[in-house]
Amino acid sequence: MTVKRIILTGGGTAGHVTPNIALIPELQKRGYEIYYIGSKTGIEKELIANFDIPYYGISSGKLRRYFDIKNFTDPFRILKGYAEADKLIRKIQPDVVFSKGGFVTVPVVKAAKRRRVPCVLHESDISPGLANRLCLSSATMICVNFPETLEHLPKEKAFLTGSPIRGELFSGNRLTGLDFCGFTAEKPVILVIGGSLGSVRVNEAVREILPQLLERYQVIHLCGKDKVDESLEGMEGYVQYEYIQKELCDLLDAADIVISRAGANAICELLALHKPNILIPLSREASRGDQILNADSFEKQGFSYVIREEDLTSERLLDAVFEVDEKKRVYRDAMAASNQQNAVIMVADIIDKAAFPAEDDED
Repeated sequence: MTVKRIILTGGGTAGHVTPNIALIPELQKRGYEIYYIGSKTGIEKELIANFDIPYYGISSGKLRRYFDIKNFTDPFRILKGYAEADKLIRKIQPDVVFSKGGFVTVPVVKAAKRRRVPCVLHESDISPGLANRLCLSSATMICVNFPETLEHLPKEKAFLTGSPIRGELFSGNRLTGLDFCGFTAEKPVILVIGGSLGSVRVNEAVREILPQLLERYQVIHLCGKDKVDESLEGMEGYVQYEYIQKELCDLLDAADIVISRAGANAICELLALHKPNILIPLSREASRGDQILNADSFEKQGFSYVIREEDLTSERLLDAVFEVDEKKRVYRDAMAASNQQNAVIMVADIIDKAAFPAEDDED
């Protein structure tokens, strides 16, 4: 049997790595030898270390729109990374490259084009980040999370797939999650996810309405690093953690409503799990506005209730919880009807099509 080889690339944040990780089992099932190219010191190196996959670190730089002394040295790092990626591609001889985004991917995708290796991109946000925009012209096919993104891409190259979701997220056990928190099965659960660094605004709003929430719900609060409020420890029906790793699938299964930021991967997980949710996207002052666009799209599709951060008050949040609770079935039905339900298979099929177009034509 002919050996099939693929290079995965993506880095800078966990969101540029976890979809790659979600694809690994399916790609291995399809007979691919998998290689990973990331930065020499980025988070991707640590995350991929958990898998038996060759990892290659290359030099990488960042293209900034603001003044920084590194703007004078990073172009040389990017050129060095391009030379390193080109050498690796010649050595590995992949059939296809899959890029999830982040600045480390730019030299990999450009080197792949030079070596005439097909490349599949995945763009998580409605508005592509700068790294992916630089790579679009070199892509054979492009996978996206939102229907709005398709409007700005060539029709023959772009596909609505959603984001590949790690299989373990579907293995959660509600009772295990309740037991982990010391909760009863008699009251519904609200899960609050403020991101790995936590959100001061979201944390404050949730804690202000805790007395009212705890009359009807139990609350799991993932509040972020160094943001645990010790004065609330031991409160019945309320638990708080800086972050959760292996137990997250159980906590998600236990949750009836989720309050979350609007990062693309996070909300795609909520969509895949059919979790009624309230999204509070990062403001434009704190980001490039991609979370606002993501949240607006999910609201338009009937998947989410959205509160802009500048409009967030404890009263508004409490009203939102009650409204989403009343309409849980409506939200679940809308998510169940979405065509973005099997992103791992859809993306893997597109990778196959890009790598072996002649075989696809024969089928």
